[in-house]
Amino acid sequence: MKRDFVVAVDVGTASARAGIVDRQGRPLARAEHPIVMNVPRPDHAEHDSEDIWNAVCHAVRTARAEAGVEADEVAGIGFDATCSIVVRGASGEQVTVSTTGEARFDTIVWLDHRAIDEADQCTATGHEVVDYAGGAISPEMATPKLAWLKRNLPQSWARAALFLDLADFLTWKASGSTARSQCTLTCKWTFLAHRDPPWSMDYLAAIGIADMLERGNLPAVAAPVGSDLGPLTPEAARALGLTTACRVAAGLIDAHAGALSAIGGYAGAPEELDRRVALVAGTSSCVTAMSQEPRKIRGVWGPYLGAALPDLWLSEGGQSVSGGLLDHIIRIHGGGMKPDRAAHERICARIDELRGADAGHLAAQLHVVPDFHGNRSPLGDPHAAGVVSGLTLDASFDGLCRLYWRTAVAIALGIRQIVEALNDEGHGIDTLHVVGGHTRNPVLMQLYADATGCDVVAPAVDDAMLLGTAMAAAAAAGWHPSLLEACRALHQEGVLRRADETFRAHYDHDYRVLKLMQAQRAEIVRLS
Repeated sequence: MKRDFVVAVDVGTASARAGIVDRQGRPLARAEHPIVMNVPRPDHAEHDSEDIWNAVCHAVRTARAEAGVEADEVAGIGFDATCSIVVRGASGEQVTVSTTGEARFDTIVWLDHRAIDEADQCTATGHEVVDYAGGAISPEMATPKLAWLKRNLPQSWARAALFLDLADFLTWKASGSTARSQCTLTCKWTFLAHRDPPWSMDYLAAIGIADMLERGNLPAVAAPVGSDLGPLTPEAARALGLTTACRVAAGLIDAHAGALSAIGGYAGAPEELDRRVALVAGTSSCVTAMSQEPRKIRGVWGPYLGAALPDLWLSEGGQSVSGGLLDHIIRIHGGGMKPDRAAHERICARIDELRGADAGHLAAQLHVVPDFHGNRSPLGDPHAAGVVSGLTLDASFDGLCRLYWRTAVAIALGIRQIVEALNDEGHGIDTLHVVGGHTRNPVLMQLYADATGCDVVAPAVDDAMLLGTAMAAAAAAGWHPSLLEACRALHQEGVLRRADETFRAHYDHDYRVLKLMQAQRAEIVRLS
């Protein structure tokens, strides 16, 4: 039997998605299943990892059936996921991370900000690991969340025997291997892959979790993305509707799966790679750059060695909310709309009409600083808050459209600020490869070109995260001798969009206003 297909699994904030991909990188079928999120308190967000696994299995079985592919034709499976943290006990049982005490909520979601005080304490250590996190440890990272867990739920800490990033939990469920991905450990767990030893025990001691490695069964060596962790276990094969001949690839964070699909194919040409970044944009946004040498940049996470491709350094800037912020703007506006896809489409269509009728710059008196959930990059300030200047009493639908438009402008200008920070430290970025949910938003896609001045490439495939994860699965399945070769073989060229220079002067003005408002906010905070 020829094994000409791989399965790719992408677990996001609200659902698990699975796709079947052939040897040329072409998707045959895709299926999606929702997952539960518990929000017991403000800034707390939790998943049930068994619910996630069941959603994964449902999506995989459905996708394979829709593709018409037999179970024994699948050579490998790969997983990407949000950087959420799963806690399990000595017998593999779920251990609660919830203040409710419910055992099933054993996963702290990536966007959870409960550990903001612990993150400040991590940053205050001034340790070398902080330098590799852009100068500030984010509450979205693992060590502050685990410090919070030990401090606030000591019974759960005492019961814990496995700490797993969500992608590593999925490979553990699939293969039984407790190996951890080099992507997850370097990007979120303060694992310095270029150091020997890679763990900084003095840092862990300084924040009160010196026993993190022992308590969580964390390894001294990380598994490169796409390495073969072994076959599916019989139990996992039955649950997924596959066979034990299917190989399991070491996984990766969802944003970096998107980056692999977008720019991994250029990794063999350094001059091309240096001018391109992946903008993985959905609920939040992540700007991922790769380089042959390390570049430390204030407010940009990394550089991380081998976090996506071996021997390349990865730098990661981002916005803690982007698509999530547009949802929020719809939700809180007097129009009272639900922020579903239909609402976004209706608003985008009306914005297009309003802009066509406006000879000037639509809602030019409105200005937004989009840091409603902190500023991940380039300020590295999780305490930052959003600012809106120029509001009126307009509660009409058109008023919502104007506010939505100016929020979208601010999001795009925030990406411009991140790209400038990268370029100031040696990158030569002039092209954004956009993947994720924002590719379905025509307002944002045009703004990413117009407000940044960069070329924008939209993916040729509908779900680029799945393609990036399929590249890892193809490497583990032995289709190619390395992950780099798999990226080249499965790479799909995208659709180019260039900037419209008509309103460039307006966006330059807006950009100056954005930075002025950030400075004014800092001054207000100083006086408070």
